[in-house]
Amino acid sequence: MSWIRRIVKGAFLFIPPYMAFTDLFYAVRTVDGVSMQPTLNPDGFNTDFVLLDRWAATSLQFERGDVVSLISPKDPSQWLIKRIVALEGDQVKANSCFEENVDIPRGHCWVEGDNHDCSMDSNNFGPVSIGLITAKASRVLWPLERWGPLEKKDISGGRLTVKENVDRGKVFFGWESWK
Repeated sequence: MSWIRRIVKGAFLFIPPYMAFTDLFYAVRTVDGVSMQPTLNPDGFNTDFVLLDRWAATSLQFERGDVVSLISPKDPSQWLIKRIVALEGDQVKANSCFEENVDIPRGHCWVEGDNHDCSMDSNNFGPVSIGLITAKASRVLWPLERWGPLEKKDISGGRLTVKENVDRGKVFFGWESWK
C-alpha cells in the first residue's frame, strides 16, 4: 500500500510543473497529414514528432519562413502546422484561382503549407491573427534519421512584396495608445 502512496505523491509533485513547462516553454506534438510535405511526413506514412517553442509565440519571435503551430481559424478545436509566408504590412499574391493581391493587416500573418495541392491555409481562409499562433516549431525529434532543426524556407515564389520598417506588434499589444 505504501508504494501506491508514493506513486500518487510523485504524480502530484511531477504533473503540475510538467504542465506549466509545456504550457509556457516547450512541448512535443505529433504531426500527421501531408500539408507540410516534404518538410514534415515526407513519405506520408509515418507520424513526425516536433518540438514546439511556446516562448517564441508569447514573445512574438516570428519571421517569414518559420514553421508555426496555430489554432485553426475555421475550427478552434483543431490545430494546424504551417509556414509563415508574410507578416503584417506585407502584400502577398494569393495562391488561389483568383490570384488577387492581399494586404496583410496589423496583427496578422499569411500562413501556407509546403504542399500547396493538399493544404488548408491562408489561401482558403485569408490572413490569420497572430494571436492564434501557439508555438514555433523548432526541431524534428522523430523519426531519428531526420532529427534536427526545422530550417526557414522561402515559399513565396516571387508572390511577396515586403514592407520594411513596419512597427510590428503595436496594435497586438495595445502599444499604440502609449504614444
